[in-house]
Amino acid sequence: MVKIILHGACGRMGRVIAQMAADDADTKIVAGVDAFGDKYSDFPIYRSLEEVYEKGDVIIDFSNAKAADCLIDYSVKTKTPVVLCTTGLSDEQTDHLKKASEDVAVLRSSNMSLGVNVLLKVLREAAPTLTAAGFDMEIIEKHHNQKLDAPSGTAIALADACNEAVGGGYEYVYDRSERREKRPVKEIGIASVRGGTIVGDHDVIFAGTDETVTFSHRAYSRAIFAKGALSAAKFLAGKPAGLYDMQDVIG
Repeated sequence: MVKIILHGACGRMGRVIAQMAADDADTKIVAGVDAFGDKYSDFPIYRSLEEVYEKGDVIIDFSNAKAADCLIDYSVKTKTPVVLCTTGLSDEQTDHLKKASEDVAVLRSSNMSLGVNVLLKVLREAAPTLTAAGFDMEIIEKHHNQKLDAPSGTAIALADACNEAVGGGYEYVYDRSERREKRPVKEIGIASVRGGTIVGDHDVIFAGTDETVTFSHRAYSRAIFAKGALSAAKFLAGKPAGLYDMQDVIG
């Protein structure tokens, strides 16, 4: 059984993970961490990682970018692998994470769902063929009105997959309102929509002459992200130091 410390235990995703872990015979949450605290759970919840005395095999993080540095330091200090699902990290925090992966196993993913990670594989195959034929690449992402960062980490990951697959050199464009010129060939437009309770929609559009190809993913429940996070935790527990992602989990 994999013992989990849940970082961000009282947030939307934390609650879903706690519920799913309770129904999974192979996982057990031994402690939660949340600055706001709560007594709703069957496991102790602490205000900070420093208060946790339970030993976990892995940490699952669904908190926020502000808490990432303390989490990374704790992971290295205690040699506890971490599944880091928080998006919106700064370049400095990303460097911090990469450095930490020299000492402890770290799995970072902008999206934990199986479907999105299969989509990333598909895009790496499709993008070179379509761009070589003159197709333009555009991405539209939609999320609920409580999401703090834009564009989504998943949208950036989708753009990165396409860009890397075609050899790089594409510019990411988030706003064209001040520009009066034709669309450059080597750019990927990324548009963000925020509203209502949209869990997560992503469309990757390849627009060519007289035809358009669109790859889409729709998330209807946060359960898909919780399921992926638990699968990642099982995968990461006991792994040697290194930087992993969901592509390693799905094989």
